[in-house]
Amino acid sequence: MSFDDFTALVDSPVYVVTASADGQRAGCLVGFAGQCSLQPERFVVWLSTANHTYLVARQATVLAVHLLPQDHSLAERFGARCGADADKFDGLDWTEGPEGTPLLTDAVARFTGQILDRFDGGDHIGFLLAPLTVDANGGTPLSLHQTLDITAGHPA
Repeated sequence: MSFDDFTALVDSPVYVVTASADGQRAGCLVGFAGQCSLQPERFVVWLSTANHTYLVARQATVLAVHLLPQDHSLAERFGARCGADADKFDGLDWTEGPEGTPLLTDAVARFTGQILDRFDGGDHIGFLLAPLTVDANGGTPLSLHQTLDITAGHPA
């Protein structure tokens, strides 16, 4: 068994992570994320260094992490478009959270987290978050295997 074979067996949820800094807002589809501590409560999201959201998140103090509904459209919007070329929030229902962070109205659940630290993980940087706010609308989150048909919108 290879490492790729091992990871292919995992079907975790996907997330949309949003950020706001220096008058810019951004968001991207994220497949690498998870709780990393019980006490204190901590969560880490891994953003690709090729992604426009990473550039905005580097300057941000808060990120929002959203679980997506089964509807594929939000995953496509935030996964297949490049935020440097298009406003992913245009025509979308969202509100402003802490530090201006965009909060997607149609998320199954979401939380905002203060960025405590950043970690180099290779082609992704980990953002360690301490939860600030948490809320939910309910529903079943979209999973990674349900989004494998989406081609990344960021430059290769």
